[in-house]
Amino acid sequence: MDPEEYVELVLSVVEEIPRGRVTSYGAIAAVVGGGPRQVGAGMARHGGPVPWWRVVRADGSLPPSHEDNARPHYLDEGTPLRGTGAVDMATAFWEPEPPAPLSTG
Repeated sequence: MDPEEYVELVLSVVEEIPRGRVTSYGAIAAVVGGGPRQVGAGMARHGGPVPWWRVVRADGSLPPSHEDNARPHYLDEGTPLRGTGAVDMATAFWEPEPPAPLSTG
């Protein structure tokens, strides 16, 4: 798959995550291919316009560089959090579905 097409698929999944819910890098990788790190790398480069705070690690934590910026979004959206500040994955997890194929022309 073309790298640009891969990133578009990742971002299309992220755009579908409902307010107040999250999914993991690994769950996205399971539906678009690749691995969690590949999903994270694509989001790091191109994910600014999508709700990036709705993608977390499998344990509900965020990369340290995202913690301060994500928290206001969680509070605004009513995302369930644990006492540690991590997202409560048992309550907030959203299972992504495979995205529709991208149009080629």
